[in-house]
This record gives sequence, structure tokens and C-alpha cells, in this order.
Amino acid sequence: MKSAVTICLVPEARGGPFVYWDDLATACQQAAARGFDAVEIFPPDPDAIDPQELRGLLDDHELSLAAVGTAAGWLKHRLTLTSSEETTRDKAIGFLQRMMDFASPFEAPVIVGSMQGKAEAPVTQPVALRYLGNALFKLDEHAHDLGTTLLYEPLNRYETNLLNTLADAVQFLNAIQTRQVKILADLYHMNIEEANLADAVRNAATMIGHVHFADSNRRAPGFGHTDFLPIIAALVEGGYAGYLSAEVLPLPDSDTAARQTIATFRQIVG
Repeated sequence: MKSAVTICLVPEARGGPFVYWDDLATACQQAAARGFDAVEIFPPDPDAIDPQELRGLLDDHELSLAAVGTAAGWLKHRLTLTSSEETTRDKAIGFLQRMMDFASPFEAPVIVGSMQGKAEAPVTQPVALRYLGNALFKLDEHAHDLGTTLLYEPLNRYETNLLNTLADAVQFLNAIQTRQVKILADLYHMNIEEANLADAVRNAATMIGHVHFADSNRRAPGFGHTDFLPIIAALVEGGYAGYLSAEVLPLPDSDTAARQTIATFRQIVG
């Protein structure tokens, strides 16, 4: 397994669970200095980052791009895949497709998290799930054309009322028969929703494509009460060799959160 750390470039997301903020060049330098293998970037728009500039930063600091987040789709542009407005749903799909166009040359997957939306009047849960399925099917086709992966992230009940557990996501994705969609297992959300985190990982192992490495309080691993060893064992048992990416609050500050994350990573992964 490999280590990664989040960089958010979306002002509207300030206060959220991201380690580094605003300055991409400085964040890459600091991530490399702390010993991370990769960065996970949350840009405000699909064309907000010059690909050549990003390639140069990654090469200079010997980093990979672990994933590209799309929180800006909701926080900045108010787009969701389950909106009651068809034009908004179409714009959301287009936003995610353009994010995949940006990320695929870096062999990085794109995340569908907050952009999945939720069921709220006048959209009932069955209708919202139908909208979500239709959107993921279209996005899966685009991912297949690009030869890339799309990551679907089950969120906790306070953020969505659609799919909250890994098992929910496995059943849903199997039902719509996606080929390129994997599950993002976020340990913070799982701490709220799963009865046993290791068992949930074990049961969904073949479909897990990315892991958000966060403690029970959404702080850096080791600053809460999550027992990571059984979770890591379940990931290893399932053959997972991807990233543990720190999507955590920058508390007490970004550097301390980064240091704590990489220390815990080395302790439990090696």
C-alpha cells in the first residue's frame, strides 16, 4: 500500500477535511518532504490546473497523483447527479466527465462523493437512486473509453440518504453492472455507518479502489480511537495495493496532521 495526502484548492470547501490548502506548489513540496508517495487534489474546476504545471510538480517531487476529488462540483457549482432538474444532472455528468479527461493522463481516478446528492423533495429515494444509477452508468462508459477508473464514495447518513455502507454500494454497482466504477472506502464515514470496519472491508474487498485514511473524529490517524490494524489486515487479505489517502482535518495544523498521518502509516503498513 502507498501513502497519499489531500490538497484542496476550493475556497468554498474551507474548514473541510483536507490537509493542505490553496498553494499547489507549496503543498506538493511539503507532501514530498513528509515522505508521502502521492497527492490527492481537489480543484475548483476541471480546467483550473495546467496539466503541464502539475506534471512538472509531480516529477520534481517524485510524487504520483492518487486521485482527483470533485467536491467543487457541489460546493462551488451546486451540481448533483440526483438533482430534480434534468439540466443540472446533465451538467453534473459533464463536470465529472471533464474531470476524468483531466485526470486520466495521470492514471488517476476521479471521485464521486458529495456530487451524488441525496433524496429530497420533490425527488423520492427510489427516483434519486434511479438518477444516480443512470449517471454512474454514463460515467462508467466514459471511464471505459478513457481506460480510467471512477470512484464512488458511500457517505454517512448526515451527508446523504442514498447509499451509506460499503455493502449498499457493492449491491448497487453490481445491479447496474458497471465495469470501471470502484468503491472509495472512507474510514471516517465507515466509523459512523459500519458495525465492523474490517468485516465491511473484507466483504467489499474486490471492489475497493481507494481508501480515505482518517480516524474516528476525522482527524489524522492516531488522533482518534479507530483500531487500524484489523482494517489493514482485511485490505491486505483482499489484495488491496492502492493508496491510504489522508482526507482529514488539518488539526492542530496542516504540518502536524501530515506528520501524524505518515507516522501512523509507517507504523501499521511499514
